[in-house]
Amino acid sequence: MSSERREGSLEAPTRHPLAWRTAEFFDERALESELARVYEICHGCRRCFSLCNAFPTLFDLIDATEAMELEGVARADYWKVVDQCYLCDMCFMTKCPYVPPHPWNVDFPHLMLRAKAVKRRVGHVKWRDKVLSSTDVLGMLASRPVVAPTVNAVNRNRTARGMLHRTFGVHRNAWLPRYENEAGRKRIVRRQAPLPADEAQPTDETRGRVALFTTCYGNFNEPGLAQDLVAVFEHNGIPVVLGKRERCCGMPKLELGDLDAVAALAAVNAPALAELVDQGFDLVAPVPSCVLMFKQELPLLLPEDGNIAKVQANMFDPFEYLMLRHKAGKLRTDFKGRLGKVAYHVPCHLRVQNLGLKTKALLQLIPDTYIIPIERCSGHNGTYAVKREFHDAAMKIGRPVVNQVKRADADHYSSDCPMAGHHIAAGLGANAQPTHPLTLLRRAYGI
Repeated sequence: MSSERREGSLEAPTRHPLAWRTAEFFDERALESELARVYEICHGCRRCFSLCNAFPTLFDLIDATEAMELEGVARADYWKVVDQCYLCDMCFMTKCPYVPPHPWNVDFPHLMLRAKAVKRRVGHVKWRDKVLSSTDVLGMLASRPVVAPTVNAVNRNRTARGMLHRTFGVHRNAWLPRYENEAGRKRIVRRQAPLPADEAQPTDETRGRVALFTTCYGNFNEPGLAQDLVAVFEHNGIPVVLGKRERCCGMPKLELGDLDAVAALAAVNAPALAELVDQGFDLVAPVPSCVLMFKQELPLLLPEDGNIAKVQANMFDPFEYLMLRHKAGKLRTDFKGRLGKVAYHVPCHLRVQNLGLKTKALLQLIPDTYIIPIERCSGHNGTYAVKREFHDAAMKIGRPVVNQVKRADADHYSSDCPMAGHHIAAGLGANAQPTHPLTLLRRAYGI
């Protein structure tokens, strides 16, 4: 075993495509056997005990048995571990010594994804979870001019939240996003005319013009986020356009195990984005989870799709893209303001992209600016933190981040994931609100 462990730990981890369209993938007996195999390995290792609540749940179940072994855990309780996993990927990317190419072939997040897919197929999914994961549909309905103020008022009314807590399972204290009555895509179309695409300045690694995937959140909840991105890119001489069509990236449905819905969304997004690539555009999105979806999850789910492969090769995190421009001497550094001290939370779905701390590196180019990176899970994790049964665990997971923000005593606190930023704010319990790194950068430019 020791030689196998050394062999595996010396090589970069690899991911295998998910054979989710095979009968074996949904075979409950085969799944149960694989859960037992991987749980036994995790029990013998326990390196991931501090990452999320999935591993403490597993280890507590084992330790509560008389022999303190997995064989004493009821098979029905295996699902308690599955329910606690929100597919952050941190165990695979940073902790587990048994990931492929190790012969034990442990991919805990994708095993949890398989279990979620089986659970959904047999009908064990709450209506609440189906609704919460339909982010683009919710956004289109809730962001209408007459509807948005009503939804926002309900979400901030204690009596209404109490009813949601009891009847719908959304925790009364969970932060819920606002809905804006003018979508981000409409705001961007209405802004001043974009820079001519033929003025783009390509480099060896970038084409110098981008198509923006606004994301559900950047479109319906914080459209200013997409506007800040456009302002910063165009200040740097990078023309920005929108695609003709855009649906949810599919991450919320992935977390639910609804792989058919993920594939259906990809069938809309991938051809539209690939067409933009063919027209000479790079691709960016302001939310790390959406970037990760196109860079990693969709290629593993649909490896035969040429459009997805094309999107994967041309999708960038915004700060990754800007730092590539800086590397080529194309980034403007005519900053007019300072930021002071910034407590900067690095989201899990950005960390697992293995980009390095590009946001930190760029913000530190601003004079009189000091960045304090915080590399721990915020606890928000998609819809996990808003659910009645998981909210307390989400707050506990995020407490170390909240404590680090407090200790930093910074001028700003920020996260590339806007939802993580607001979850941190809920933990702080103060009036101070997070400021997204793109917003900070725009302020520093004075644009």
